[in-house]
Order: sequence, then structure tokens, then C-alpha cells
Amino acid sequence: MKRISLCATLVLIAANVLGQNKFIDRYLSNKTDSSRRASFMPVPILRYSQEIGLEFGAGILYSTYLDRKDLGNRSSNFSGIVSVSTKSQYNISLKSDIWTKKNKHHYITELRFKKMPFDFYGIGNETAEADADRLVQGSVKAVIEVEKRFWPKMYTGFSVGFETYHFNDKIDGGIFSTDPGIIHRIGGSLLYAGISQTYDTRNSNNYTTKGMMARISYQYAPDIWGGDNFTGSLIKASIRNFWSLSPKFVLGVNGIYNTVQGHNTPFYLLQQLGNDEMMRGYYTGRFRDRNLLAAQAELRYRYNNRFGLAVFGGGGQVFDNGELALERFKPSYGAGGRYFFDPEKGLSVRVDYGIGEKRANEKRQTGFYISLAEAF
Repeated sequence: MKRISLCATLVLIAANVLGQNKFIDRYLSNKTDSSRRASFMPVPILRYSQEIGLEFGAGILYSTYLDRKDLGNRSSNFSGIVSVSTKSQYNISLKSDIWTKKNKHHYITELRFKKMPFDFYGIGNETAEADADRLVQGSVKAVIEVEKRFWPKMYTGFSVGFETYHFNDKIDGGIFSTDPGIIHRIGGSLLYAGISQTYDTRNSNNYTTKGMMARISYQYAPDIWGGDNFTGSLIKASIRNFWSLSPKFVLGVNGIYNTVQGHNTPFYLLQQLGNDEMMRGYYTGRFRDRNLLAAQAELRYRYNNRFGLAVFGGGGQVFDNGELALERFKPSYGAGGRYFFDPEKGLSVRVDYGIGEKRANEKRQTGFYISLAEAF
């Protein structure tokens, strides 16, 4: 009996050691998997931002190469998330980012159902914290984008999307109900289609160390429902460039310009300053208007295949047509850490702390973020 007990104990110890070794190899080892095989990972969702609080739930992430033999083939990523947050957000999201063989075609899809409470401060680049008005937004979004490479590094695309929104005002007599410039207080829907042009020389779509991507897209929402529904255009332009300063240091810069132009533009389509990707440190939607112009730089240090650090800084503003002013740019700067759960593909979890402006009689604006993937 003692022999059996001893053998059982040794088996349990060996299994425990082997289990720990597998855990270390999978999540902490500095080694990379050169086989380029697909990875499937059920992941607990644990994210944080000042808008939604602590978000937790469950998700799956599947990443693969459609051509494992081609070292230049970019990874295709598929994800699904079901989550809730401490500030009563509910989110169901399905996304895909697919690169075909030789990177000839690029497909992006997104389907999202979300209920999210948030604070509305009014419209413009100088809103006041004291005007915060609590709203609850319900939304559905479905988007499909298709891009094809017709020339080297040049992708021409087509997109179609549908979005619908509904809002409940939780504070009677607040700025949301009293500001006459706010259109579509209860919400609305839009169906749009558009085209895009992209120039892309990046060496990776997940963790870029050299190359650039410049993209411009135009989408038009026709008058389908009639009445006072929005009819007009949404234009987005962005550019990002990366330089490898050394084997461990990368410098990246990113600039964007987004605008919405048309008739009966609802407040929820206005450009919003601040999120976990651009102008970190600002509450998303604290400042919103027809136009958004912003830029940032980020210095990334990758200590090894698993861990890295980053510091960033930039500026931006929202403005109405013809009201762009140099003195109205707001600062954004901060730092963060990186953990690469799939080092070979460059897939990461990042933790950032962003700092914004200090307005008179208000606390300095800051934000803490836990997110998947790099900011740009």
C-alpha cells in the first residue's frame, strides 16, 4: 500500500511539474513557435477604461496563417466576446480580420450588440465637467469591408455598414435635453456604403517594427428613411509610420483626421476625442464635434519576446467647420506595459495610463486602460 501511495504521489508531482512547465512554455517562455501553426485560445476578458469601468467576461481568439509556407503572409485573426462591466455595460462582439494568400485580399467584418451608460457633456472642444448628463445607449453595428491589392502595396476597398442607436436620458433638465443644437435625442439608424484606398508597407499587422500605412475612406449614407434622418458623408484619413531604432526599440507615429458632413447630423455621429487608441487620458465623448484632428508618437521597448514597455505623447482637438485653431490642441501623454501572449504573431495585451489637460476648476483628465493589441 505504501508503494502504491508513493507511486501515486510521484505521479501527481510529475503531472504537476509537467503542467507547470506547459503553462510556463505557453504563457511565459521567451521561445517563439516557428511552425506558424494556428492558435486557439479561450481567454477571460479583463479590461478597464474610465468610460465603462472594469469589464469582464469570456472570449475566444483564433489566429492563423492562410499560407503557412509564405513568411510574408499576415496572420488572420478571429474573435468573439461576451462581457459586462461594473458600470452596467453589456457587450456581444464578433470580429474577423482576414488576409488571404500573398496578402492579395483583405476582409474585415464586425457584428456588435452593446448597451452602455455614459456621460454626455455637450458639443464642442471646451465642454465643462459640471454639465455631465448620464445617458444609456443601446446600439447595433454590422460592417463588412473588402480590400484587394491591384498594385504593389496598394489596396482598393469597398465597405457597407448598418448602425442603429437608441438613448435614454437619466437626468431630467440636463444639457442633453436643453441644448437646442442636439439632433436625434432618442436615436436613429443609418445605412452606408463607401470606398477606401490604402498604401501598406508594414512588416506586420500586429506588432509593426518598420514600414507605413496610409489610408483614406469615404462612406455615404443616403436618404433612405426620410424625415429628419441623417443624410451625408463620413470621411476618415489616417497615416502611421514605424522605424526600427535597434533590435529592441521601435518608434511609431500616427495621425488621423475624421469628419462627418451632411444634413441633420445626429450628436452620436459627431467625432469624439479620446479612447484607448488615440488621445489616451480623455473620457471618450467628453469633447465631440464635426471634425477630429489628432496625432501621436510612441516609443516601444520590447525587453524580450514576452514583455515590453511604451511611452507616448501627442495632441488633438475637435472642431466645427472652419474653427480649427492651433491654440486649442489638447495634450495627451503617458506610458504602459505590454505582454505578448502569442509572441510569434505579435499578439499582445497592453496596459496604459494616459494623462490629458488640466482645465480650470477641474481635476486633470487621466485614463487607465487594459486592452488587446497595440494602439496603432
